[in-house]
Amino acid sequence: MRQHKQSILQSFSPNAEAYLTSPVHSAGADLDQLARVAAALDQPIVLDLGCGAGHASFAVAPFAKEVVAFDLSTSMLDVVAATARERQLLNIGTKQGSVEELPFEDEQFDLVLSRYSAHHWNHVPQALNEVRRVLKPNGKVCFIDVAGAPSPILDTHLQSVELMRDPSHVRNYTQSEWLSLFQAASFQPQVESEWRLALEFSSWVARIGTSAERIAAIRSLWSGAPSEVHSYFKLQDDLSFEIDSIMISARRL
Repeated sequence: MRQHKQSILQSFSPNAEAYLTSPVHSAGADLDQLARVAAALDQPIVLDLGCGAGHASFAVAPFAKEVVAFDLSTSMLDVVAATARERQLLNIGTKQGSVEELPFEDEQFDLVLSRYSAHHWNHVPQALNEVRRVLKPNGKVCFIDVAGAPSPILDTHLQSVELMRDPSHVRNYTQSEWLSLFQAASFQPQVESEWRLALEFSSWVARIGTSAERIAAIRSLWSGAPSEVHSYFKLQDDLSFEIDSIMISARRL
């Protein structure tokens, strides 16, 4: 666990500003969906897990009583705090820690969010148990993440490319895996939406600081992949590609 946390910090702390300006992270219809969820809950107290540069927090803050942006990286949290001040989102606070050991009281939050973070978590079942603990009865969860591919050959290539790009990657879970994980933690989950996310290769690797050696390995993985893999991920000549993303919501039982 300690080594994995260090890997996350090595990947993200030096690149916090890049995630603030990243078009992949700073825009998207899913942010509008999160805002609508928060607006429907009547001034909720919100926890944004693995908040990164804070885009989910910024989206829901106008409709929330309070937002806690939570991340392992203090560099990311510094970016969130500074940007919240610039945008006059004064109800956003920050807290540093691990998703597997949340430093909050029981039944504290009305809404728990996570956006493009959970594929870095070392122990998702433990994190979901913690989410359930800090969520109020009948509270809501909304998770957004890259989804695992629907067949073994596709998924093997996706996970391999992800890991070569970023050593802190753990796993992109499939839709069925996510539903099972939530159910095992005593939630009632459902898939709210699914979409394809286009990733421009050069900015994708630059954003996380992927080394030249690892970029070469990714090129080798893609070049050796069968045509069905190229077709599914819509691989382009410059190695840009598309991946599946999902939004899952759940209620605490």
